[in-house]
Amino acid sequence: MNTALYISFFPKLLAGPIVQYRHMAEQIADRTITMDKAAGGIQSFVIGLGKKVLIANTLGTVADQIFAIPSNDLTTSLSWLGIVCYTLQIYFDFSGYSDMAIGIGRMAGFDFLENFNYPYISQSIREFWRRWHISLSTWFRDYLYIPLGGNRHKPARTYLNLMIVFFLCGLWHGAGWTFVVWGVWHGIFMSVEHTRFGDIIKRTWSPVRHVYALVVVMIGWVLFRSETFSYAVVYLKAMFGFASGNGLEYFAGMYVSRLVLFVLLVALIGAVPLFPTLTRLKDEIVQASQAKGRIITDIVALSSPLVTLVFLGSVFVASAMSLSGASNNPFIYFRF
Repeated sequence: MNTALYISFFPKLLAGPIVQYRHMAEQIADRTITMDKAAGGIQSFVIGLGKKVLIANTLGTVADQIFAIPSNDLTTSLSWLGIVCYTLQIYFDFSGYSDMAIGIGRMAGFDFLENFNYPYISQSIREFWRRWHISLSTWFRDYLYIPLGGNRHKPARTYLNLMIVFFLCGLWHGAGWTFVVWGVWHGIFMSVEHTRFGDIIKRTWSPVRHVYALVVVMIGWVLFRSETFSYAVVYLKAMFGFASGNGLEYFAGMYVSRLVLFVLLVALIGAVPLFPTLTRLKDEIVQASQAKGRIITDIVALSSPLVTLVFLGSVFVASAMSLSGASNNPFIYFRF
């Protein structure tokens, strides 16, 4: 019975997060549903809904339109706008679904691990895969990389194991050359970062490391998003200044509106841990104020729940309004 519940538990059934049985076994046998846990679940669900509907869908429309442009008409500015939008779209789409699934699980009394931990602040590809789709990378590590030998053998065997894992990771996303090359692309950099090059990266100036990781990831997303490998090659050439488009029929201004610019700004802010930092700062201010009196503490204590309620209510209403006037727009992850 417990196994059947684990297999059929709908928040994780369609697309993730990939929750292993050992993480649910004790909770299936003994769990409690509290008001705090239910409230936290509702908050996670609404935030995930907003990520998908308000951010991912808006940026996805731009990305879809640009990736549908004939390769001969691409310009450098268009190609960068398209991949920036897709880079943010896929993060907010994937993490939005995970947040919704985690939120539903909490409402039912289950505590699932977080699946995304601000992957775009990574400073290496190794760090990126510790932050991106954590449940998937953990599954591949536990059931493929470690059984293959992990890094317990000679370096050459470690590199081979990594290439096998990421080749299969690409194939797991889709039986197409673009997905396979995407997986191999990440496997190459994961292997390279296990060499002395990884030590060089660690000693490099932090902003350079960050740019390096972002560029590698975004090149990979071009492969991931393109319908064919040949289109991905032309798209990458356009990104790096070898575009064949003249910018007359298709240009970036066609796709950039005030709404898109606003959503891009919100997405960029949401892709970095700004809000956790502000929350931690608020807690520090409250603690410091306790020694000088309770006025500031009381104001913050009373205003914080109200601000949260207004924010979540606004996100939910805006998401509902957007859904009511939109056609079916499923999660990207449902394709895999």
